[in-house]
Amino acid sequence: MSELSTGLTETSPPVVEFAPPDIARRHIATWNGLQTDAVEVIRREPFTYEYKASRHLLIMCERAERDDGETLVEGLPRSTLHEYSHKLSFVPAGHQFSGWQKPRALTRVTYFYIDPKGPLIDPDLHFAETEFKPRLFFFDQDLWETAQKLKDQAKSPDHGNRQYAEALSVVMAHELLRLNSAAAPAQQSFRGGLAGWQEKKIAQYIAEHLLEDVSLATLADVVKLSSYHFVRAFKQSFGLPPHRYLSSLRMQRAKSLLANPDMSVTQVGFNLGFSDTSSFTTTFRKHTGLTPTAYRRNLE
Repeated sequence: MSELSTGLTETSPPVVEFAPPDIARRHIATWNGLQTDAVEVIRREPFTYEYKASRHLLIMCERAERDDGETLVEGLPRSTLHEYSHKLSFVPAGHQFSGWQKPRALTRVTYFYIDPKGPLIDPDLHFAETEFKPRLFFFDQDLWETAQKLKDQAKSPDHGNRQYAEALSVVMAHELLRLNSAAAPAQQSFRGGLAGWQEKKIAQYIAEHLLEDVSLATLADVVKLSSYHFVRAFKQSFGLPPHRYLSSLRMQRAKSLLANPDMSVTQVGFNLGFSDTSSFTTTFRKHTGLTPTAYRRNLE
């Protein structure tokens, strides 16, 4: 990987590893307790990535679209989301992060490696002692803006204003604590969402019945819960209510099918279980802001 900035030495902490290693161009800058890693994939071919270390990893995906692939964060269900531009992910220290993808567009992402015991962070915050929860493909405006400012500082020839960058790293720590504590009440009320075996079982069931009109009662029965408790636990684990999650997966599948010019919009809708084009168009526009035809035109 090329374009390693000053501040990276043989003793620097681990970074996200890519295979093949020359698939990405990256620019790394190091401050006191924080390291930024701006990555641009330079070839449209399949690649893998992997990370596990003693530092927290915040991921800012500015452009990320894939025709196929999966992302895994230890402690969460795997994701096969095809488009996750303008999304954040958080991997707590010691958790495994890995995946592979066949990119539809050249990926642009910035990684932030955060030392839990960073010397700039006020000890009274108990940042190092906090048990952070992993988060995959979410968005928070304040955290995004802080991450963007840090990236901009790293792009400066002299790493920008060091004092300002270090202040931003402290702000980032506060934002992560805020998000983590905001999630805690819901996790306590719903006992942390679905159990691991339930998450895997329901994700597999949904994948196998994606094109069917599955009832809420049927989904709840798969993991042996009442409909009431299932809805709450599912939303805690997957971030969306069951049928919105299922609909979102269908629309990701729709985007993949629309990339095939030999298949008409009507055929795409029919293949996804819609009885008519108008209902497919309405659902697709609700999720993407575009009609299927307009989305296909943009691809062209």
